[in-house]
Amino acid sequence: MDESDEGGAADEDGRIALGSASATPGTLDRGRLPVAELPTGGAERLPVVVANGASDGPTLWLTGGVHGDEATGVAVVQDAVAALGDCLADLAGAVVAVPVVSPAGLRRNARETYYADEDPNRHFPDADAESARPPKLQERIDARLYAAITGAAPDDAGEPADDSTEFAVETVGTNAAADALIDCHTAGVGSEPFAIRDRVLYGDRRNESEAAALSAELGRLIDAFGLPVVREYPAAEYVEENLQRSTAGAVLNEAGIPAFTAELGAHSVVDDALLKPGVAGVFGVAVELGLLAPGDVPESVAELGVGVDPAPVDFPVRRFRGPTTDDSGVVRHRVAAGDAFGEGDVLASVVDAAGEERATVRADSDGYVLGRCEGLAVYEGDPIGSLAVRDDGDLVVPRDADEE
Repeated sequence: MDESDEGGAADEDGRIALGSASATPGTLDRGRLPVAELPTGGAERLPVVVANGASDGPTLWLTGGVHGDEATGVAVVQDAVAALGDCLADLAGAVVAVPVVSPAGLRRNARETYYADEDPNRHFPDADAESARPPKLQERIDARLYAAITGAAPDDAGEPADDSTEFAVETVGTNAAADALIDCHTAGVGSEPFAIRDRVLYGDRRNESEAAALSAELGRLIDAFGLPVVREYPAAEYVEENLQRSTAGAVLNEAGIPAFTAELGAHSVVDDALLKPGVAGVFGVAVELGLLAPGDVPESVAELGVGVDPAPVDFPVRRFRGPTTDDSGVVRHRVAAGDAFGEGDVLASVVDAAGEERATVRADSDGYVLGRCEGLAVYEGDPIGSLAVRDDGDLVVPRDADEE
């Protein structure tokens, strides 16, 4: 981060500030980060925590609650911050946390906000995104948070009209720019926990060699998290789904900062069984980054991957939502989350309301089940599950790649 930009000159005492949270070395502070004005007065404010270590080092960001019903991700960030409070004297660097990125979604206990009935995690900055309309509120909020994460000044999508206001200053922060980011989510009812490794895109942002170096750094950190790793969609589908505008996708592929998504079970309620492996993963990444020595991890933090089964296959896999059914009816799943399957194996049957079988849905490739799609009724073209399927694609690809 340019320490002389809108965030103000760097404090000589090593202070790290974001919004109203401000921590000198060896301290932790909580506060709020204003990101939008509300029609009824006041501001939409994100909860923030700054844990500033006693000595210098890298900065790890933790985010959760991008979707308002993803409870376990919020709890993992909160619990990781609580554990960090026990080892600030040993922390070389800082952890900046935003446990709830979408307060408007949390208020509804819903995936979407009341700003717009669409995925709030597809609006982070992308220089290639073209639109003739002014940016919507979610884009403006995400641009301001992105500026805080990356240490860059907000662009036109995120800058208030009067950039001399306190609001503009607080959305940037001081010395808070990320060296890595973990974005904590949940995948769905009954889902296996896993970490998503995005492919690193090259082209206008970086050349192939730079992308390879960034991908290697990402791989090192995601392995340190300790959950089974599932690669993201191929490049063409990734861009088509606007995943380069997700929190981790934008920080990785727009800003060039290692970032990944952790998927931590089901929606709506905290999955207590995944709290320990989630917090342990955060500390695993902190150790890999050099924020902590292995012996300085608090005793309250569990071993990496505790309680989580390893992937049931030994080949690389990527996310796949499918296969789809060509018949409408009632879905009867024949495999459960965590089950391995081979190409051609039956994954589900589709029956009519009276129970008579209408269709059989089979696997298109080898892999394993991450989770079942929610709902009993299916229509033509509906996917029946979230799968991890064999992946032979490259991890470093041109942005416009038409692969697989």
